[in-house]
Amino acid sequence: MKNINLALFALLLLLSVLWLLADTLLPEPFTYFSFRTPFVQYTGVLGIGVMSVAMMLATRPRWLEQRFGGLDKLYRLHKRLGITALVVTLVHWWWAKGTKWMVGWGWLSRPQRGARSAETLGVVEGWLHGQRGLAETVGEWAFYAAVILIALALIKRFPYHWFARTHTVIAVAYLALVFHAIMLTKADYWLQPIGWLLAMLLLGGTIAALLVLTGSVARSRQVQGTIESIIHYPALRVVEAAIQVQPEWPGHHAGQFAFVRATPGEGAHPYTIASAWNAATHRIVFIVKALGDHTGQLPERLKVGMPVSIEGPYGRFDFRDEHPRQIWVGAGIGITPFIARLEYLAHQPGAQTIDLFHTTTDFDQGAIDKLTAAALAAKVRLHVLVDARDGRLSADGIRAAVPQWPNASLWFCGPPAFGRALRKDFLRNGLPAPDFHQELFQLR
Repeated sequence: MKNINLALFALLLLLSVLWLLADTLLPEPFTYFSFRTPFVQYTGVLGIGVMSVAMMLATRPRWLEQRFGGLDKLYRLHKRLGITALVVTLVHWWWAKGTKWMVGWGWLSRPQRGARSAETLGVVEGWLHGQRGLAETVGEWAFYAAVILIALALIKRFPYHWFARTHTVIAVAYLALVFHAIMLTKADYWLQPIGWLLAMLLLGGTIAALLVLTGSVARSRQVQGTIESIIHYPALRVVEAAIQVQPEWPGHHAGQFAFVRATPGEGAHPYTIASAWNAATHRIVFIVKALGDHTGQLPERLKVGMPVSIEGPYGRFDFRDEHPRQIWVGAGIGITPFIARLEYLAHQPGAQTIDLFHTTTDFDQGAIDKLTAAALAAKVRLHVLVDARDGRLSADGIRAAVPQWPNASLWFCGPPAFGRALRKDFLRNGLPAPDFHQELFQLR
């Protein structure tokens, strides 16, 4: 989370500093309209700059994933960039459009300005000036579209398959805003550092938008597979699907996830991989809980022999550290990455002492028996807590069960609010922040 906040702050600071080297927010004389002109330019630069970076992150760049600690962290940054762009462009729109409305309502009087001749403007600036009307219209409608699409992306109740389809359209709105930015950015900026940076961001964002629109994002990391078996746990509302993947799959670490597309017209969904990698079998297992319209229909949709597309692997929730002990907390369907690690340790034992806490509301004895057997084979101490029977798991309960917790790292996967509460409690009691690992699996 610290890297996410620093990256967002650094981007805004860099754009602001370079812009201030080219312009000022304190013009002389200082009036509403003398301030409006540079402020509209400033918010425009911030808005399109932030959107450009967000668009580039949509291509899932692997080299950045490594630096931010997983694709889930990059998507959290992508989301915050989207929110920042929404706020900044709303301010930009109001100062540009609202001022015209206030002049029309008689609330403001626009100062008289003399007409500028083509000789005064210069050839390039004159051509850009001639495109202002078109650029303003295109930018206004693209802004309205982007606001609606970003708002829909932030509404969790909006179905995922519609989100996946509509979110792609943001790339079209972005390209329209690129035209708007090129036409309306001050010509002087392009000859200064702010213009050079803006040009690079617009170029990178444009390439990313074209990749999104042509369906070329991460195409080299996609492999085909076939559903080999399906197990349904009705009491848990969970489906376990084993998939035979083609040899192109590069392998994965326990705890990573992949994007899976199983039905035509449905966007790719991210699921944690619930099996260790075995190059001899080329078999991957996913365990999915019914949490929405799409996942709730999987028991009826999925069939043995059905072809699927898998993209990945992604994520850095890989259990790799030097601590003598580890504490794992898998809440509900958050047990999935730990199942993969148990399978790995059963074949390649490690030296760490591990306690696994599985807390759940739903209960299926067959699933618990499989988990118990897997923990026994991996020599992991298992603690199963059913909410109705044992009460809710707490940080105090974990520390009481594992008195040696100060020498351990803690790995959590489950509801975000529960993870935040555990993290806050353990850090308050002395656990170093880098020793608490949490998959930020909400990619919206």
